[in-house]
Amino acid sequence: MERGRAPRKTFQHLLKLQFDVVPPPIEEIDVLWINAGLSCDGDSIAMTAATQPSVEDIVLGALPWIPKVNFYNAFLAYENGEEFMQRFHRAADGSLSPFILVVEGSIPNEHNKAEGYWAAFGTNQTTLQPILTCDWIDRLAPKAWAVMAAGTCATYGGIHAMEGNPTDCRGLADYLGWDWKSSSAIPLVCVPGCPVQPDNFMETLLYLLHMAAGRAPMIPLDDALRPTWLFGQTVHEGCDRGGYYEQAEFAEEYGARTCIVKLGCWGPVVQCNVGKRGWMSGIGGCPNVGGICIGCTMPGFPDKFMSFMDQPPGSLLSSSAVMTYGRAIHALRRFTQASLNKEPSWRARLK
Repeated sequence: MERGRAPRKTFQHLLKLQFDVVPPPIEEIDVLWINAGLSCDGDSIAMTAATQPSVEDIVLGALPWIPKVNFYNAFLAYENGEEFMQRFHRAADGSLSPFILVVEGSIPNEHNKAEGYWAAFGTNQTTLQPILTCDWIDRLAPKAWAVMAAGTCATYGGIHAMEGNPTDCRGLADYLGWDWKSSSAIPLVCVPGCPVQPDNFMETLLYLLHMAAGRAPMIPLDDALRPTWLFGQTVHEGCDRGGYYEQAEFAEEYGARTCIVKLGCWGPVVQCNVGKRGWMSGIGGCPNVGGICIGCTMPGFPDKFMSFMDQPPGSLLSSSAVMTYGRAIHALRRFTQASLNKEPSWRARLK
């Protein structure tokens, strides 16, 4: 160890400081994914596009220094019916441990109606009645080694939680509590996106697996419970169109390559890395393909971002301010560019 440098505090070390015990590294862990909240299954589908790492990398053991992973997602599973549900029942009764619980979809209020239910997952084999998604969360979350919310519906409620919605639904942070911690003292981990950017989710899962192996410190989260290294910058700060904004070159219609803030893009204030990371294998991503940012990774989505196609109020002032110097700066740069596109005079061919 270098002189003067403190030893790196792994997750195991931090637990020792808190509980005065050193839990052994986890060698095998289940990932139980409930996609029975109010959602479109878009987050499960997005996982098929992940490459850094891919689901296959995780479950086939292609990555070193992580536990063996058993992955259970109804959309991706070979099993079906009660055969698929067995792992969830075992986890709920305490005979399956450790496991990471992943929740997809917003959580409805099952107490705001006289009869029926909003969301369910599987069937009670004694009563033959559906098991409410809320009941699964109530039973599984306290026993989970860690809990992840996948996508904006699960993290903050998303589109289903718009004002006036009949389900009175919410995100997992509101349902469990923003200060909630798992049985191993890990806060709820939120990876928002509508749907979630696939590599963002899988990279976060990989971080938790490194924690389980005792090879990573406690996951760093911001005030909205998002991984800080993924959501610490705005879309604008990683956007290919940022240079056009600086030069006051704003698109007036879709299909232009210039800055699209006047078309309704919220990129300057929204915390998301899709502009820099792309969508699949570094390709795509909302602003990269000409789509405006509508703020889907933010707790205020969608209510605070509507109407989506209108220019954000803040950009009216900022873009006007940029106009006062941006065009002058652009003209000066073109002048300098013209000069730099000519060889130095001493290279000229002698006549």
